[in-house]
Amino acid sequence: MAGVISRAEARKRRQTRVRRKVVGTSERPRLCVFRSTKHIYAQIIEDATGTSLVSASTQCPGVVEGVAYAGNISAAKAVGAAVAKKALEMNIKGVVFDRNGFIYHGRIKALADAAREAGLEF
Repeated sequence: MAGVISRAEARKRRQTRVRRKVVGTSERPRLCVFRSTKHIYAQIIEDATGTSLVSASTQCPGVVEGVAYAGNISAAKAVGAAVAKKALEMNIKGVVFDRNGFIYHGRIKALADAAREAGLEF
């Protein structure tokens, strides 16, 4: 059928559309989130140099201790708090949020809310 696109292609289109507007600077780097079915990852990226300043994920040791499954909302909250804590240690107070083409609800929203509660400004 003509005009039918896959879910992955639709996410890539949303990702490029969002990425046109969301650019991280040295003053306000970009907090980029990726989720898979089993894990969630967060990076703070400075787009001017293309470097990753801070990262946290459910695969990092000590981030999701006590959480039974790394692909749920409680794990996303733990990752959001961990990335915010690391960012504040590096003197990064404000970021722009890049949802990376994912819809802003569930685990993505939980990660963002946990990062805000831990002290990051969006």
